[in-house]
Amino acid sequence: MGRYILKRIASLIASLIVASLAIFALIEVTPGDPAAFMLGLNAAPETVAALRDQLGLNEPLPLRYLHWVGGMLSGDFGLSYTYKVPVAELVGDRLKISLPLALIALALSTALALPAGLIAAARRGKAADAAVMGATQLGIAVPNFWFAMLLVLLLAVRWRLFPAGGFPGWSDPLAALRALTLPAIALALPQAAILARVLRSALIETLGQDYIRTARAKGLSRQAALTRHALRNALIPVLTILGMQFSFLLAGAIIIENVFYLPGLGRLIFQAITQRDLIVVESVVMLLVFAVIAVTFLTDLAYAAVDPRLRRPA
Repeated sequence: MGRYILKRIASLIASLIVASLAIFALIEVTPGDPAAFMLGLNAAPETVAALRDQLGLNEPLPLRYLHWVGGMLSGDFGLSYTYKVPVAELVGDRLKISLPLALIALALSTALALPAGLIAAARRGKAADAAVMGATQLGIAVPNFWFAMLLVLLLAVRWRLFPAGGFPGWSDPLAALRALTLPAIALALPQAAILARVLRSALIETLGQDYIRTARAKGLSRQAALTRHALRNALIPVLTILGMQFSFLLAGAIIIENVFYLPGLGRLIFQAITQRDLIVVESVVMLLVFAVIAVTFLTDLAYAAVDPRLRRPA
């Protein structure tokens, strides 16, 4: 197991290095001058040059890359061109919203998908299976922002059970959780539909294996074979989807955050791109890449825990 973990850590470090080079290169080839954009079209060339020097844009690219990476390793993500505050402070404030939102949405999608996938697999070809598959097809086909607007109209405007938008802060945890409930549901429903279909397919495939037939031949019921044996072996594709979903939910909720007026990480990225705040874009995208790679690393460890064969040396 230790050798397996070391190999995964080496792969994680190599992926981060390649990703940082790619992100820095892509940001640098973006057309336009951030200093000129910040000062406006009528800014004097001397003023633009002074601002470029202040922002460190005149340094050689390799030196800028090393300063950027070294700063991130030490926790210094630079100063936002637009907000004039440290990027780490901006990201920290937005993560207080986006991270709980992603975790709540992931928990909801898992809580909905696991029983739905189990029921569909256990009742394959029957009415319950058809109902679950129809509901999941609808969940995948309908955009999550439509779900969001429907939830606002029904649960916020008509029945007044939840706020329609905004975030009151964590000084009142109950009010904060109520503000995140509708966005989390809107994000969770499509993800739950995908996860349920993947789980159903994995369970049906696993139920056709020889060891399941042997267990059934020894008198084990289909339900017991499903929950005791098939479920664990069907978890590997499910874990893959869960890892991908968390990464998407953390930063892919730009539309939902705009529907509910949530100042989260997705909106920060969108605003930074429109304002050409390159240091914010670079740092936030790199943090998100790190989150994706870290989740993948944890998913690999979960694979090894579920399937001991992966821990064996090749």
